[in-house]
Amino acid sequence: MQLIDQVDLAGKRVFIRVDFNVPLERGAISDATRIDAALPTIRYAREHGGRVILASHLSRPKGKPDPALSLAPVAAALSERLGTRVPLAPDCVGSATAAMVDGLRPGDVLLLENLRFHAEE
Repeated sequence: MQLIDQVDLAGKRVFIRVDFNVPLERGAISDATRIDAALPTIRYAREHGGRVILASHLSRPKGKPDPALSLAPVAAALSERLGTRVPLAPDCVGSATAAMVDGLRPGDVLLLENLRFHAEE
């Protein structure tokens, strides 16, 4: 097994499964501890030229989209903490999301929408 600092990330897609299952109160994050814990890895990948794709779940939406459980607040928190825009893909699969991934440049970060919007997750 290789650790992230043992891999040449320059120009490569770096898929990171993160735990952004954060508590929300009225659509706002009430405790960002899990986001903050992931920042060193995300920053490392960005600083080393990775095109970062983040995937997480949030709560239990029962396999269908629920706007109240969107990862949009997480994307906003990441944008603020990283000092760069972190767009939220409309889904975690599909042609629109694939186009967003293909458009990433080294150092860019993309957050995929809640994985649990799909029953397979």
